[in-house]
Amino acid sequence: MTNSERFLATEGIHNFRDFGGWPVAGGGRVKRGLLFRSGHHVQASDADLVAIAALDIRTVIDLRGSSERERNPCRRVDGFDGEVLFYDGETSSAPPHMHTDPSTVVPGQARQRMIGVYTRMVRNPAMQTMFARYLRVLAEREGASLVHCFAGKDRTGVAATLLLHILGVLREDQIAEFMRTNAAPTLAVLREQSVPILEERLGRKLEEVEIRARLEVDEDYLATFFYEVEKDYGSLDTYLAEAIGVDEPLKERLRARFVT
Repeated sequence: MTNSERFLATEGIHNFRDFGGWPVAGGGRVKRGLLFRSGHHVQASDADLVAIAALDIRTVIDLRGSSERERNPCRRVDGFDGEVLFYDGETSSAPPHMHTDPSTVVPGQARQRMIGVYTRMVRNPAMQTMFARYLRVLAEREGASLVHCFAGKDRTGVAATLLLHILGVLREDQIAEFMRTNAAPTLAVLREQSVPILEERLGRKLEEVEIRARLEVDEDYLATFFYEVEKDYGSLDTYLAEAIGVDEPLKERLRARFVT
């Protein structure tokens, strides 16, 4: 499956894709058609909703905090009778790419700011809770699922990485899936949702290098997450066990469901 084939053709949703299909250690592949990820659906078009309805998604995991959901309520498929899971509170003070604190006022600091996001995400109790809920619900509910945040790249990217690791996908392919965000054909959607607001808040035009640092991903972002995990816990598996509550029986259920 090519990059373009992995992305759902959408008009108002950024970065909607199937992140199955990766080979796993020992043989087999992650099933396709069950695991989807995206940005938020606040500007989903009617055509987008028709395309999503065909995927028969039964579970939506929304990694945004309460204020994000209130400001940007997602459109859902008419008649959707699945389950939408979310955190009752704040998972972040703002979408990671939308921060406008003093450390992001200088254009050259945007990339460093994003690295800081991945440093803190490891120890963020709200994100630990949502990662745990995501992984548990995947083992419990039938049908396809969708995990999303605002841009579908940072919080969602880490959630997808954790699942792929559990399923036995090699680290190099975890990184490749993370970086596939930069091939999304809908970057203009995220720009339109983000850049005007950022420029208004900052009182200046954003430089292109800053826009790319915020709206795209970088291998160093995920490498920072791995580094911080290994610094605190020694390994990603220990982090999953001690911080996220993923035991061996849960791993086995996930592999049974999603590896073919």
